[in-house]
Amino acid sequence: MTNRAAVRFSDVSKQYGSTTVLSDFNLDVKAGEFVTLLGPSGSGKTTALNALAGFVEISSGDIAIDDKSVAKLAPEERGIGMVFQGYSLFPHMNVFDNVAFPLKLRKYSRSEIARRVEDALGMVRLSDFAGRMPKELSGGQRQRVAFARAVVFEPPVLLMDEPLSALDLKLREAMRLEIKRYHSQLGCTILFVTHDQGEALAMSDRIAVMGNGKIVQIDTPRNIYDRPNNRYVAEFIGQTNFIDAALLRHGVRGAGLLQPSDETAGKELPQLLSVRPERLRLGVTAEQADVVFDCEIDQVLFLGESTELSLTAATGQPLVARTAGAINDQHTERGSKLKVGFDMSDAVVLSN
Repeated sequence: MTNRAAVRFSDVSKQYGSTTVLSDFNLDVKAGEFVTLLGPSGSGKTTALNALAGFVEISSGDIAIDDKSVAKLAPEERGIGMVFQGYSLFPHMNVFDNVAFPLKLRKYSRSEIARRVEDALGMVRLSDFAGRMPKELSGGQRQRVAFARAVVFEPPVLLMDEPLSALDLKLREAMRLEIKRYHSQLGCTILFVTHDQGEALAMSDRIAVMGNGKIVQIDTPRNIYDRPNNRYVAEFIGQTNFIDAALLRHGVRGAGLLQPSDETAGKELPQLLSVRPERLRLGVTAEQADVVFDCEIDQVLFLGESTELSLTAATGQPLVARTAGAINDQHTERGSKLKVGFDMSDAVVLSN
């Protein structure tokens, strides 16, 4: 299976009465790309997916697949595969018939249906389950059947609407790897919707962070995490420390780093920095980091793979630091004093 197609949203808007769900929404997805729409409830991500699928009629703009407008086509005419959050398997059909259903609708021959279903079930490693009913399957197995049904007719575009949210944590993590493997094997274009940042970071070629019906930032997972372009993205993706840049000009080691220079004279200085918890360094001296805070430890949380410290700097700045593994140090207990620092190369200047 190597079908793939480019997708384009051009100035797409969707209103329900006086409520705007999508506003001048623009997105280009390359053929074969895995793009995730990530955002909180109400951000418009599922509406965008359903508009592409044809389940929602857009109010204005256009949607194209391989430069052909599909905005006026019925869902069944768009050639799109869809995996839903709740599996949506037919309870009265066995696994074989569930997977075969899209092929029967398209009037494939019996021999072609048998071949394609066998291939699809083999891909999701359920060849021995063809005769079972959905109620006899685990959640992960049902999700794999739903995936096989969505791709059995080799759609060039596959849409996935929070397909892992009904699974437990370990199964979700396993299915992330499965879906990445399927994508490598199929080569089709995938649009994936989730509110889970871990899924988005682990699986995507690019992530489109959404808010208020628009894309706030679209980039690679690494750049979205390391270089958010505003406070909304920095706050939504992972955990971060927001540091008032004015503090760096008053009384903290590193004062002067953001003072006007010949190049910045007359320009507005940044007001906010974002520093990820794992970028903060514990127990540094004034000579070992660009910025150093004198802190008191408020709380120490051992999380297994890491330890998280909640801190309050002498300036009143709250901070969260994270370090790998356990900390076996009597000086890192609640109420202890600790110097915490970071280098400016690890900080992101936020636009707002």
